[in-house]
Amino acid sequence: MKTIVTACMLTLLSLSQAAAQDARPDTGFLHGSGFRPAYDAVCGLGSAIGDGCTAIRARDIVDAEGWPWRAIGRVNFAGIRTRQHCTGTLVAPRVVLTAAHCLYSYPRRMWIQPHSITFVAGYQRGGGVAVSRGLRFVLDEGQDTASRDFRATPDTDWALVILEDPIGHEVGFLDLAIQVPAGAGFMLAGYAGLRPEVLSVARECGTPLAGVPAAVMLRCAAMQGDSGAPVLVRQGGGYAVAGVFSSVMTRGEDVFSLAIAPSAFRDAVSQVRQE
Repeated sequence: MKTIVTACMLTLLSLSQAAAQDARPDTGFLHGSGFRPAYDAVCGLGSAIGDGCTAIRARDIVDAEGWPWRAIGRVNFAGIRTRQHCTGTLVAPRVVLTAAHCLYSYPRRMWIQPHSITFVAGYQRGGGVAVSRGLRFVLDEGQDTASRDFRATPDTDWALVILEDPIGHEVGFLDLAIQVPAGAGFMLAGYAGLRPEVLSVARECGTPLAGVPAAVMLRCAAMQGDSGAPVLVRQGGGYAVAGVFSSVMTRGEDVFSLAIAPSAFRDAVSQVRQE
């Protein structure tokens, strides 16, 4: 039995009851073959919640004002009844890479308006290096923001948030990994739900495991709030983005972190960089 869990909104336990009373079309959670919600995976380890949360707390807290951490930040959204965050990474002066499901409001069953998204680069403890609102989204061609539905497979849960301001000129931005060396070690940097005010890094993600097309399976401690976080790899004396964290996969007692590989969004990033 294999289960994949979205990592950004696992705590919305009342949605199934509310849907029964809602006259609007019930789009549910993530439809498609890739995603199945499991509310017990609060810290990313299914029924072994304690172990998962301990692993999250063991992650290193870094100074978000330093490099390359200041190119990473929080993707924030606050509505009348909803307040949520994910993680995002500047990959161009005004382009933030994150997970597509971070831009969809499950309580309202609709896509969030771009101007309602705020990206805070280098966020920590209430402040940040730079801030800008969203202007528009770039998504996989299979997504339709005019629809109330949200469908995704493990290779399409990526998104680019085009910002109003080119804050990447000020704080810098990260390149995508061109080629990942065999046996390269991976890290994951995100704003996990247990520590949403600081950027923490899982440094022991191991090497890539065999996964689904356009995806990378790793052994990382991750949870809600980490959605959209970059998978980092050493490249040319610095760091590059080798994936964007999407979800947690459980297979029996084994747990994996599922990230979307750059091959899924490299062309989209190249296009918006030229605009």
